Amino acid sequence: MSVETRQAPAGLTDEELATLDAHWRAANYLSVGQIYLMANPLLTEPLRPEHIKPRLLGHWGTSPGLNLVHTHLDRLIKSRDLNTLCIWGPGHGGPAVLANSWLEGSYTETYPDVTRDAAGMARLFKQFSFPGGVPSHVAPETPGSIHEGGELGYALSHAYGAAFDNPDLLVACVIGDGEAETGPLAASWHSDKFLDPVHDGAVLPILHLNGYKIANPTVLARLPEAELDDLFKGYGHDPLHVTGDDPATVHRALAAALDTAADRIAAIQRAAREDGVTDRPRWPMIVLRTPKGWTGPAEVDGVPVEGTWRSHQVPLAAVRDNPEHLRQLETWLRSYRPEELFDEHGAPRPDVLACVPAGARRLGATPHANGGLLLRELPLPPLEKYAVEVDKPGATLHEPTRVLGDLLEDVMAGTAGRRDFRLVGPDETASNRLQAVYGASGKAWQAKTLPVDENLDPHGRVMEILSEHTCQGWLEGYLLTGRHGLFSCYEAFVHIVDSMVNQHIKWLRTTRRLTWRAPIASLNYLLTSHVWRQDHNGFSHQDPGFVDHILNKSPEAVRVYFPPDANTLLSVADHALRSRDYVNVIVAGKQPCFDWLPMDQARVHCARGAGVWDWAGTEDGSREPDVVLACAGDVPTQEVLAAAQLLRRHLPELAVRVVNVVDIARLMPAEEHPHGMTDFEYDGLFTADKPVIFAYHGYPWLIHRLAYRRTGHDHLHVRGYKEIGTTTTPFDMVVSNDLDRYRLVMDVIDRVPGLAVRAASVRQRMEDTRLRHQAWIREHGVDLPEVADWTWDG
Repeated sequence: MSVETRQAPAGLTDEELATLDAHWRAANYLSVGQIYLMANPLLTEPLRPEHIKPRLLGHWGTSPGLNLVHTHLDRLIKSRDLNTLCIWGPGHGGPAVLANSWLEGSYTETYPDVTRDAAGMARLFKQFSFPGGVPSHVAPETPGSIHEGGELGYALSHAYGAAFDNPDLLVACVIGDGEAETGPLAASWHSDKFLDPVHDGAVLPILHLNGYKIANPTVLARLPEAELDDLFKGYGHDPLHVTGDDPATVHRALAAALDTAADRIAAIQRAAREDGVTDRPRWPMIVLRTPKGWTGPAEVDGVPVEGTWRSHQVPLAAVRDNPEHLRQLETWLRSYRPEELFDEHGAPRPDVLACVPAGARRLGATPHANGGLLLRELPLPPLEKYAVEVDKPGATLHEPTRVLGDLLEDVMAGTAGRRDFRLVGPDETASNRLQAVYGASGKAWQAKTLPVDENLDPHGRVMEILSEHTCQGWLEGYLLTGRHGLFSCYEAFVHIVDSMVNQHIKWLRTTRRLTWRAPIASLNYLLTSHVWRQDHNGFSHQDPGFVDHILNKSPEAVRVYFPPDANTLLSVADHALRSRDYVNVIVAGKQPCFDWLPMDQARVHCARGAGVWDWAGTEDGSREPDVVLACAGDVPTQEVLAAAQLLRRHLPELAVRVVNVVDIARLMPAEEHPHGMTDFEYDGLFTADKPVIFAYHGYPWLIHRLAYRRTGHDHLHVRGYKEIGTTTTPFDMVVSNDLDRYRLVMDVIDRVPGLAVRAASVRQRMEDTRLRHQAWIREHGVDLPEVADWTWDG
């Protein structure tokens, strides 16, 4: 349901203030306890050194502010019966979110051994940042979380991703003032121009300014309120300011600000949904200024701590060895008056829980933070509807991504009612030949439009913003809350999200070990406009290394595919869109490409991942091949087949095997990757002792790294991209990087025993053609006719 429009209360009663403060104090007490204590959780005896953890890890500085926000969100949710998810952006807020989950009971429901009593409190304390325990950040192990707190910059884009197509959801997003300095966060403020008040939920940013990062002041915290207003009004928000260090005053002010924000959100949604208002709304946000390390030690060892950067981590660092630090810690803990907050058994008292909502309304229990519980199967139509006819290999050409675009159009149309599929990309949908999707959904857009604009739609589900970070964050938030999507990007620029995908892969790897986390739809990348066809962009747009980066990550979670034509792309995309808990990287061209396999063969080949193309080679089965020509990628596949054709013509007695690899992880040993081949399989496909000339789409050393343990590795010779690029003809790119058909034939002659002498004239002919190519393109500006007009005639 949308935010209710009931009138905001005049203000907190004294009783409400007391219960909110009790909850906040309890959360603060639990946060401090997690950082310091491994015994004596209720302070039933004087604190002694043996009650203290031997290693003090964690972060206090942001915790009291997060506890304050959680307390007041609880009140708002309960008073209005709101469906709410919270993104906790400050990276070091783990103690606070864990404390609140334990208080509300969602932690015990998820981990029954951490009971809501003294014994459970002791476990909660000891496990925090402790061997065999839980991380210090908000992590996959944390109930109610979809956002890993270990890296900053993505909270707001995750929040918007969660809100898209979730009309009944309020997504609160706490943004730390350190995080607010990052580039990804700065760009994600523009997400409000894409939020549809009719079909989407609402995002309530809460910028928490506590003044300091780990050792320095933060930029936004030092700006005066008027300047901050100008900044955020420029972003399209309507800021509400809450400032102070007196708990009672701040409680009243924050409660009023949240009520005002909720009323404004309700009015915006009502105007759009019921009254047909189409003007872009100005969404509320809250700027909350409270001291860093609030309620902690004011001074330690004679220097200020509360309200300074010194409270960032562990304010009292020598508690076991320094009696004064131990005394200060006990005074600090007892300042929260735990005897008022917990009964004699350690359970929270009723006043502490008065503001806590029930059931799935609790922030730690919302199913939106465990999106696999909400995930529905994607309605994928039969691939035969889109398959291109292939009567014989290489007789026709299609643009693979354009063919895929037809499939995606129908997926978009098939999800129009349920709205759980989105296509994201940085201003490249049409450039990547996927524009067929506009037939089912336009591009999301809430800002101004002009008569010349095309395909802009306030209710669209195609997302374009020229910020790869924001695209990634949107899609991650969308997937983690139980929906499906695809990220289309130029191959060279997907590197911008290297660090973000690291975090997502780590999230997936961890959730696979948590039985309570339901599988989510995979994060699918379509990388096109690739290195070999940057005819008018050149060197700046040539970098195939994202695959290398991905294959460094957890083998259980990553998959990389190089479909060589349109039908194999359809098959791979169908598989990726059906899969769960993976990061799938699909590298496919958008330029006209030969069609090699009919649909039935494409399915089998993709399922196999790597296989012999009998029709392309010259081995007859009576003996082992003399050489293996292997390929992965559309352009390398074409060059290998052209080389095989040249060998058939000039060296017909040579037994040539052609192997195409779609799933690059097949090259890895079976014990290192679930898709890897056994040595028996690998040697059967590539042989154990024959030369293998491998034409690869990306950097050649990746293939060596994947196959280095194979018996025949010494016979493996890989051609690929060698960081030589420019604006030139398509064939000149492969020649410049020694991936061309003539170079491959020369490699065969150089490596097959006996051919160096016997085929010297053939080798010379290949070299002469390469030289003739160089002269030809410089005179004519296009490739040699025998290259430009080449077809497969096998």
